[in-house]
Amino acid sequence: MAGAVPPGAEVRVIGPPQELERVPLVANQRSLAWVSDRVAGIVEGRAPLWWWVAFVPSVVALLLLGAMLVYQISTGVGVWGNNHPVMWGWDIINFVWWIGIGHAGTLISAILFLLRQRWRTAVNRAAEAMTIFAVMCAGIYPALHVGRIWFDWWLFPVHNSQSLWPQFRSPLMWDVFAVSTYFTVSVLFWYMGLIPDLAVFRDRAKTKLRKFFYGLFALGWTGSNRHWSNYEKAYLILAGLSTPLVLSVHSIVSLDFAVSQLPGWHTTIFPPYFVAGAIFSGFGMVLTLLIPLRKWCHLEDIITQRHIDVMCKVTLATGSIVGYAYGMEFFIAWYSGSPYERFAFINRAMGPYAWGYWTMIFCNVVAPQLFWSRRIRSNLLVVWILSIVVNVGMWFERFVIIVISLHRDFLAANWGHYLPTWVDVCTYLGTFGLFFTCFLLFMRFLPMIAIAEVKGVTPQADPHHPLGGAKSGGHPA
Repeated sequence: MAGAVPPGAEVRVIGPPQELERVPLVANQRSLAWVSDRVAGIVEGRAPLWWWVAFVPSVVALLLLGAMLVYQISTGVGVWGNNHPVMWGWDIINFVWWIGIGHAGTLISAILFLLRQRWRTAVNRAAEAMTIFAVMCAGIYPALHVGRIWFDWWLFPVHNSQSLWPQFRSPLMWDVFAVSTYFTVSVLFWYMGLIPDLAVFRDRAKTKLRKFFYGLFALGWTGSNRHWSNYEKAYLILAGLSTPLVLSVHSIVSLDFAVSQLPGWHTTIFPPYFVAGAIFSGFGMVLTLLIPLRKWCHLEDIITQRHIDVMCKVTLATGSIVGYAYGMEFFIAWYSGSPYERFAFINRAMGPYAWGYWTMIFCNVVAPQLFWSRRIRSNLLVVWILSIVVNVGMWFERFVIIVISLHRDFLAANWGHYLPTWVDVCTYLGTFGLFFTCFLLFMRFLPMIAIAEVKGVTPQADPHHPLGGAKSGGHPA
């Protein structure tokens, strides 16, 4: 037969050209057992010194948050810097900022899972946890903003003795339903992914207490084919539920502004603009957290340079979308023909708060353009600094949208100036205490890397690899 290989002849398999070969998602040919040992070792060993150095200040900041909440509830929200005409200040700025921080986790977990992006496996667990804790921090602000926090339960559709039902035309109601739904689905999605790894921790536990709690939350997982089949179906369903939430939650938050008649807010570009900005800031926070943890927890072979590179590219893409939205806002203000709309944007760029606007432009538009350079993307210190710059810029974006749009009203007699009070500042710092305390406790007691999913993308799990043996793209057999 033509083309037949003669007996005894050496057969050489020619792979793709070297320039087309991708860097493996788990470096240095690490075994499946090594992945379990490395990730579980973070939890099973003694807490390192750096963990205590980070945990103690976080708890102090958390206590500061508790003190501020007691003070504000007992005294009233008049202790904030809000005034006429700036009736929204740091409370709504920080609410929108924290909600945005939480978007990267669900995007990495849900949308990238549906798109079969295998690189997500090393960073999705930490990003999901970050989402949950960020939403917890965000929820504090609207609960306090109503003034009488003990009536917050009126926001839920619960019949009461006065026959009052929630006012569904109120943007506050939209926030309650959007954020609570987002938080619930995010927790379920995070917990579903944890179940196989909790079973690993249960089997490795050396104390009865650990074995009991890990076994309790592992829900009797044995790793059988039936369990994997049910798990993958449930995970896919939750990913499908989470995907529209990524787009809807921040769209609803943006409608808090867009449904008003205020110049600078009343625009249809806000929903996609806010979603892109949320993903932008969310990836910035993921990089801020994971780059140091990658070094301190010795996870360089799991969170590789390829992961950092891809996240930098996503940050660059979403930052470019945000920059385009900034330009379109000015175009819309000019094209509208409204003198109030034009003045609002001229005031942003040239008014008394122009320093905030140009800080936003530098951090969100100019600085991310450095990610075009491969040399920049491979320099972890520069990437980490730029990720912090992104988060600072996104905070200033919310400051520009809220404060600068409000402080000069339609009438010059109503113009005012806004300054936060010490209560605003301390409450904001306290939310960082809540966030980092929860995150540090999470990584101390639960796997911050999805063990089962990372095993599915190791070279050993690739059937085309010499060491392969598990099904490609799935979980190890």
